[in-house]
Amino acid sequence: MRAIIMIVVCLSALIGCGNSSKHAPAPVAGLDERPPNIRCVAGKRPSTGTGLAQLQPAFPNLTFNQPIAMVQAPNNNDFWYVAERLGKVFSFANNSAVSQATPLIDLTARVDDRFEGGLLGIAFHPDYATNGYVYLSYTTSDDPSSSTSINFRSVIVRFKMNGAALDTSTEFVLMTLARSYENHNGGNIAFGPDGFLYIGFGDGGSGGDPHGHGQDTNTLFGAMLRIDVNVSPAGLASGIRYTIPGSNPFSGAPSIRAPTCINGSCPKQSKKETRCTGSGCPEIFAWGLRNPWRWSFDRSTGDLWAGDVGQNAWEEVDLIQIGKNYGWNCYEGSHVYNACAVSPNVVMPVTEYDHTVGYSITGGYVYRGAAIPALTGSYIFADFGTGIIFGLSDPTGTASRSELATPMPGIASFAQDNDGEIYALNLSSGQIYKLMPGTGVLTPGFPPKLSDTGCTGDTDPKQSSNGMIPYGVNAAFWSDGATKQRWLAVPDGQSISINAEGDFQFPPGSVLRKDFYLDNKIIETRLLAYHTDGDWAGYSYEWNDAQSDAVLVANGTTKTMGTQTWNYPSSSDCLRCHTLAAGRSLGLEIMQLNRDYSYASTGKTDNQLFTYASIGLLSTALPAPPSQLAALPDPQNPSATLEARARAYLHANCSHCHRPGGPGRGPADFRADIAFAQMGVCNADPKTGNLGVSNAKLLIPGNPDLSLVSLRMHDTGTQRMPPLASSVVDIQGASLVDAWITSLRSCS
Repeated sequence: MRAIIMIVVCLSALIGCGNSSKHAPAPVAGLDERPPNIRCVAGKRPSTGTGLAQLQPAFPNLTFNQPIAMVQAPNNNDFWYVAERLGKVFSFANNSAVSQATPLIDLTARVDDRFEGGLLGIAFHPDYATNGYVYLSYTTSDDPSSSTSINFRSVIVRFKMNGAALDTSTEFVLMTLARSYENHNGGNIAFGPDGFLYIGFGDGGSGGDPHGHGQDTNTLFGAMLRIDVNVSPAGLASGIRYTIPGSNPFSGAPSIRAPTCINGSCPKQSKKETRCTGSGCPEIFAWGLRNPWRWSFDRSTGDLWAGDVGQNAWEEVDLIQIGKNYGWNCYEGSHVYNACAVSPNVVMPVTEYDHTVGYSITGGYVYRGAAIPALTGSYIFADFGTGIIFGLSDPTGTASRSELATPMPGIASFAQDNDGEIYALNLSSGQIYKLMPGTGVLTPGFPPKLSDTGCTGDTDPKQSSNGMIPYGVNAAFWSDGATKQRWLAVPDGQSISINAEGDFQFPPGSVLRKDFYLDNKIIETRLLAYHTDGDWAGYSYEWNDAQSDAVLVANGTTKTMGTQTWNYPSSSDCLRCHTLAAGRSLGLEIMQLNRDYSYASTGKTDNQLFTYASIGLLSTALPAPPSQLAALPDPQNPSATLEARARAYLHANCSHCHRPGGPGRGPADFRADIAFAQMGVCNADPKTGNLGVSNAKLLIPGNPDLSLVSLRMHDTGTQRMPPLASSVVDIQGASLVDAWITSLRSCS
């Protein structure tokens, strides 16, 4: 609603409106009619991997708001319990036809869900049937509704089920952990086969573990914890909230006791209170973890498996064992990250993959179900960004890794029912899927030649098919100096809707095409296809020297073009920029498309939005005439204000990742339709390093030399922004952002 109000009334000084002259001529659509499109249509996604498995909707009539964890109560298959990241817990019947979920508790007022925070874990006590205890893990702060997080902390709390709801009056806080940053929270909790509660915490945030928490056993950060929650009545009366299992590696040391918390309000915890005495925290079971994002116990062997999210290069799967050190931040995966001395019991990953494959691991479960016998004993996990679903066969032996099914980006968590079957929770769509046997029939891959895709002219592949509609954007993404042409194609009988944020929502079967030219020579064509059986997928085609056709680049490559290196992205690379949070299609939104376009097929020039509405391409009415709708300025148009131009540039180049729900690290939000004070960058600490610049912040008013927003645009190393498929600095764009930062005087 906020975005629509801003779009309609154009109150923001950052975003202009279209031509609002009282004497403007009556609009005439740039196209006379919608062209028929029967050729450029995306079908099913090409199958990848072994075809052993597939994900199918488990409860098609249910949708949740960012589901993050799902469990069943011990020995009870009748119900599921789902935790939403924003702070709510629901239950629903274990029936594929179920259409309604029952709310159990609402903690949204206390849960601070900014960046990687939120309600992150749920666990049922092994004796739940008799004691009714349910444990939750969440992050909070003094004022979760404010624009800044003060006294940000992780909380492990217990409630008791009373009838059909968790009774807030039974709240019992076991542990709080004060934090300096809002990322790398970990947050998963589960009871092990030994009856103890396990808690996984990340290294405490920022980037590169600046405080060395991963190798510091006197802090609870970067560690897997194990505690005994079965405290005697006498112990509870004396203030003991948990005890330490005697076999924990530092069990003889004093433990950290939680401050008294009432209804989510905890007294401020000093940093000293988060450290142990020097002989190791007794809660620690294992350490050296960066951000254990989802872990589980093998119900057959009791082994503890974890997916640990990497820094900039490697994602890893670990077999977590008592008293072991998993290397972070001396190692990222099995690769040296810092040249530091580590203890001799460092354990290397069972498997790892680099960021050409994926960039954010989601740990899963060892398969112990009956539906897919070929996967019995395999560890199932995924990559959140690329959606690849992996199976690790014989994980404690030769550990052979394979891709099991067609990728599904957005898997933030897995679940396992009491029968050993595995489910996947999609954070973005809100749906829950079940791992089912594969069909054994693989859909053919995308055509190897561009001319065979149906999205080119009959005789010249450099031309689009007749069913594609050309379009332009107000603020273009930097592509190493290349000029670009763009088209969209929507299946006949289908139309585009517009959501509350002004983003175009394409129907399945749609295809977007973008051509890249260097020195007036076409070098690459990218197709972004919304397949009829799921999500978007990207395909890059490299043009031959004769300019007669282009061939599919399956796994990405580079090529020298004059004095520069050109990057052809892989399909997984495409989805790293075309994020779920930004709606995948990126530039196809009201602010970008609200502009005139000259259509060669008719010789007419008019507003794109008006044209789309006139030819019946939109199923959603425009919220106002284009002259009253928001429009980003061209960043190089001097008639717009400096701030508006710089914000438009950052919106086009950064906001697809740096926005709520996006994969960008830290609280930065570069959307152009929010106030500067809400961007989360002014005088903010970096989350992924400072490029070696002392006292650098994300943005310091008046000082681009100490502002990482600027420094990363000028960098060509691993912290370059944009980080993917670019090796050439945009001098004009960087100078524009520098001038804007220089002009700023405060954070307001």
